[in-house]
Amino acid sequence: MEQTQKGILSIIYACQIGEKDVFETIKKKTLLSEDIINSKIDELIQNQFVNKDRRTLTEKGRKSLCVVLAGGVFDIIHPGHIHTLNAAKELGDVLVVVVATDNTAVKMKKRRPLHSQEQRQELVNSLSMVDLCMIGQEDDIFKTVNHVRPQIIALGYDQVHQEKFITEGCKKIKLDAKVARLQSPIPESSSSKIQKEYGESIHGI
Repeated sequence: MEQTQKGILSIIYACQIGEKDVFETIKKKTLLSEDIINSKIDELIQNQFVNKDRRTLTEKGRKSLCVVLAGGVFDIIHPGHIHTLNAAKELGDVLVVVVATDNTAVKMKKRRPLHSQEQRQELVNSLSMVDLCMIGQEDDIFKTVNHVRPQIIALGYDQVHQEKFITEGCKKIKLDAKVARLQSPIPESSSSKIQKEYGESIHGI
């Protein structure tokens, strides 16, 4: 399959689970003309990768993509995040990122995030390596995992989730997903540390 077709399949998948307009998103992300987009989708339908509705993937189309799922709070985007998300994207064709809800963020970080869950979603969605950013579910991460059905779940270097917990949760929803632990070249970088140092610098002025 050519790269353009693979890219269009990835966009259709992301739009399908994110409930976005497929055609407009393809135009925006690929800068292809409407005629070329329609021609490529026609080919994908003919090869049974895309359904005739032109908005959803067939089972064959979905299986042709390797979907990677990553998650976090992402309150202040820093170099560690960028490296980790780039590494996650390299593991597959589609990168779906889940941002923690405000309530979950408070439980994880012991503080209220600077940005709301909607603002954090918008920030992450603006990153070039991210195909789709979603807001997570309260108390049960596997609701989102079940919705996305990734082949790979990527964990950041500082995430508390244990591989065994993730693997066992996936088994319960009958999902055979691999867990990948990603490393950051700047492990001392964290949103909490940045916020703390910024606050100290402001008070020191």
